Amino acid sequence: MIVGTEWLIEAEGCDPNKLRDEAVLRRIFDRIIDDLGLKAIDAVWHKFDGMGGVTGLVALTESHLACHTYPEHQTATFNLYCCRTRPEWDWEANLGKLLDAADVKVTKIERGSSEAGNPKSKSAGGDN
Repeated sequence: MIVGTEWLIEAEGCDPNKLRDEAVLRRIFDRIIDDLGLKAIDAVWHKFDGMGGVTGLVALTESHLACHTYPEHQTATFNLYCCRTRPEWDWEANLGKLLDAADVKVTKIERGSSEAGNPKSKSAGGDN
Protein backbone atom coordinates (compact mmCIF):
# COMPACT_ATOMS: atom_id res chain seq x y z
CA MET A 1 0.00 0.00 0.00
CA ILE A 2 1.37 3.42 -0.96
CA VAL A 3 1.36 5.77 2.05
CA GLY A 4 2.56 8.91 0.34
CA THR A 5 4.51 10.56 -2.44
CA GLU A 6 7.76 12.43 -2.02
CA TRP A 7 9.33 14.81 -4.51
CA LEU A 8 13.04 15.66 -4.32
CA ILE A 9 13.96 18.68 -6.43
CA GLU A 10 17.38 20.02 -7.42
CA ALA A 11 17.32 23.45 -9.08
CA GLU A 12 20.66 24.58 -10.53
CA GLY A 13 21.90 27.70 -12.27
CA CYS A 14 19.61 29.86 -10.10
CA ASP A 15 19.95 33.59 -9.49
CA PRO A 16 22.09 33.76 -6.30
CA ASN A 17 20.32 36.92 -5.12
CA LYS A 18 16.96 35.15 -5.20
CA LEU A 19 18.45 32.24 -3.26
CA ARG A 20 19.45 34.69 -0.48
CA ASP A 21 16.01 36.32 -0.34
CA GLU A 22 13.75 34.71 2.25
CA ALA A 23 10.72 36.60 0.89
CA VAL A 24 11.22 35.01 -2.55
CA LEU A 25 11.34 31.52 -1.02
CA ARG A 26 8.27 32.21 1.13
CA ARG A 27 6.36 33.28 -1.99
CA ILE A 28 7.39 30.05 -3.74
CA PHE A 29 6.14 28.03 -0.76
CA ASP A 30 2.87 29.99 -0.75
CA ARG A 31 2.40 29.25 -4.43
CA ILE A 32 3.12 25.51 -4.03
CA ILE A 33 0.74 25.29 -1.06
CA ASP A 34 -1.98 27.24 -2.87
CA ASP A 35 -1.61 25.48 -6.24
CA LEU A 36 -1.75 22.00 -4.66
CA GLY A 37 -4.48 22.79 -2.12
CA LEU A 38 -2.24 22.01 0.85
CA LYS A 39 -2.76 23.27 4.40
CA ALA A 40 0.09 24.77 6.42
CA ILE A 41 0.30 24.11 10.16
CA ASP A 42 3.51 25.91 11.13
CA ALA A 43 6.68 27.25 9.52
CA VAL A 44 10.32 27.72 10.46
CA TRP A 45 12.65 29.92 8.39
CA HIS A 46 16.32 30.77 8.78
CA LYS A 47 18.37 33.22 6.70
CA PHE A 48 22.09 32.60 7.06
CA ASP A 49 24.33 35.62 7.64
CA GLY A 50 25.99 37.59 4.88
CA MET A 51 25.92 35.92 1.49
CA GLY A 52 24.42 32.71 2.90
CA GLY A 53 21.24 31.04 1.79
CA VAL A 54 17.87 30.27 3.31
CA THR A 55 16.41 27.18 4.94
CA GLY A 56 12.66 26.80 5.23
CA LEU A 57 10.34 24.13 6.56
CA VAL A 58 6.55 24.17 6.58
CA ALA A 59 4.66 21.46 8.42
CA LEU A 60 1.54 20.57 6.47
CA THR A 61 -1.55 18.63 7.46
CA GLU A 62 -0.50 16.43 4.53
CA SER A 63 3.16 16.20 5.74
CA HIS A 64 5.90 18.76 4.92
CA LEU A 65 7.60 21.10 2.45
CA ALA A 66 11.27 22.08 2.88
CA CYS A 67 13.97 23.98 1.02
CA HIS A 68 17.66 24.73 1.37
CA THR A 69 19.43 27.25 -0.85
CA TYR A 70 23.12 27.50 -1.70
CA PRO A 71 23.73 30.85 -3.43
CA GLU A 72 27.47 30.14 -3.69
CA HIS A 73 26.58 27.14 -5.89
CA GLN A 74 23.51 28.71 -7.55
CA THR A 75 21.52 25.74 -6.25
CA ALA A 76 18.27 25.21 -4.37
CA THR A 77 16.90 21.92 -3.11
CA PHE A 78 13.27 21.27 -2.25
CA ASN A 79 11.46 18.34 -0.65
CA LEU A 80 7.70 17.88 -0.67
CA TYR A 81 6.09 14.90 1.04
CA CYS A 82 2.35 14.33 0.79
CA CYS A 83 0.49 11.49 2.45
CA ARG A 84 -2.42 11.93 0.03
CA THR A 85 -2.46 11.94 -3.76
CA ARG A 86 -1.84 15.39 -5.23
CA PRO A 87 -1.52 16.69 -8.76
CA GLU A 88 1.98 17.20 -10.14
CA TRP A 89 3.40 20.69 -9.66
CA ASP A 90 5.43 21.89 -12.66
CA TRP A 91 8.70 22.34 -10.77
CA GLU A 92 10.72 22.87 -13.96
CA ALA A 93 8.63 25.72 -15.34
CA ASN A 94 7.87 27.34 -12.00
CA LEU A 95 11.42 27.32 -10.60
CA GLY A 96 12.76 28.36 -14.00
CA LYS A 97 10.56 31.43 -13.77
CA LEU A 98 10.73 32.14 -10.02
CA LEU A 99 14.44 31.43 -9.39
CA ASP A 100 15.79 31.73 -12.94
CA ALA A 101 16.83 28.07 -12.63
CA ALA A 102 18.65 26.82 -15.72
CA ASP A 103 18.17 23.13 -14.86
CA VAL A 104 15.62 21.43 -12.60
CA LYS A 105 15.70 17.73 -11.77
CA VAL A 106 12.72 16.09 -10.09
CA THR A 107 12.78 12.70 -8.41
CA LYS A 108 9.40 11.26 -7.42
CA ILE A 109 9.25 8.47 -4.86
CA GLU A 110 6.16 6.50 -3.91
CA ARG A 111 6.53 5.77 -0.19
CA GLY A 112 5.45 2.51 1.41
CA SER A 113 5.13 -0.98 0.04
CA SER A 114 3.48 -1.19 -3.35
CA GLU A 115 2.54 -4.88 -3.02
CA ALA A 116 0.51 -6.50 -0.27
CA GLY A 117 2.32 -9.33 1.41
CA ASN A 118 5.84 -7.99 0.85
CA PRO A 119 8.08 -8.82 3.80
CA LYS A 120 9.07 -5.83 5.89
CA SER A 121 12.59 -4.63 5.26
CA LYS A 122 15.06 -4.74 8.09
CA SER A 123 16.58 -1.59 9.49
CA ALA A 124 20.18 -0.71 8.67
CA GLY A 125 21.07 -1.48 12.27
CA GLY A 126 20.43 -5.20 11.84
CA ASP A 127 18.14 -7.44 13.86
CA ASN A 128 16.76 -5.75 16.95
